[in-house]
Amino acid sequence: MKLHAPVLAATLLVLTTVSCRENVSEDLTWNAGDHISEKEAAALIGTAAFVPMDLPEEIISRMKGKSMPDGALVGFDELSYLRLIHCDGNGLILKGEMVVSKQIAAEVAEIFLALYQAGYPIERIRLIDDYDAVDENSMRDNNSSSFCYRTILGSTKLSKHSLGLAVDINPLYNPYFKFSFDEDKNVTGWYALQPETAGPYVDRTGDFQYKMGIDDLAVRLFKEKGYEWGGDWTSCKDYQHFEKIL
Repeated sequence: MKLHAPVLAATLLVLTTVSCRENVSEDLTWNAGDHISEKEAAALIGTAAFVPMDLPEEIISRMKGKSMPDGALVGFDELSYLRLIHCDGNGLILKGEMVVSKQIAAEVAEIFLALYQAGYPIERIRLIDDYDAVDENSMRDNNSSSFCYRTILGSTKLSKHSLGLAVDINPLYNPYFKFSFDEDKNVTGWYALQPETAGPYVDRTGDFQYKMGIDDLAVRLFKEKGYEWGGDWTSCKDYQHFEKIL
C-alpha cells in the first residue's frame, strides 16, 4: 500500500499540526497486533496514530518492574507513547505501539508514518513489556521496539534504549554480532549473536524477508534524521539498531 504524493503531503501536514499534543485519545482501545483495513488506518492517522502523547496510566502500569525497573535513572515524564500503524511482510495492516524519549518522539512518528505509507514491512511493533522486558525473547519474535532500561550486553554501561533514544527494527532478520579478528586484523568469524536464533541471517549476501541493507528505506529515513545505524559499525554489526546522536 502506497499513497500518492498529494495524499502523503496532506497527511504529513495533519501529523505536524498535532504532533506536540499531550494525552491524545487516551480512552481509545489500542491493541498492538490487531489487523485493520486501509480505510480504518486512514481515519486514525493524525488523530490517534503517529501522534506523540504522555504515557497513559495503563502503559505506565505495564512498564513498572519490567522495562522500567525500580531505581531507573529516567522518569516516565521523559518518555512519550506512540500508537503506530504498519504493514507486515504479507501486506496486512496492523496496529503497533512504542515508547520513546520525548526528544525524538515527533521524528520517530514521522519516520514510521513514511514507512507505513511506503508499505514497508515490519512484522510486529509491541512494547517489550509484552515479553517481560526480556530483549532476547522480543528479538526472537522479530519485534520492533525502543525503550527498555537495560545495560549493553557484556557491560555495565546503559544502552541508548534506556533513554528511549534507540529503535530496533525487525531484529531477528537484522541481528547484532561481534567480529573476531586474527593478529593481522583480518575477520576470522563472529560471536555474541543476538538474538541467538539469528544465525541464518548473519550472512548479508542472502536474500530474505525483512532484511535491511545500506539502501533500505528505514536506514535512509533514520540517517536523514541524524541517527547512527548499527549496520555501519566495524568491530561489530547491529543491523536492527538506530540510535539518535544528540
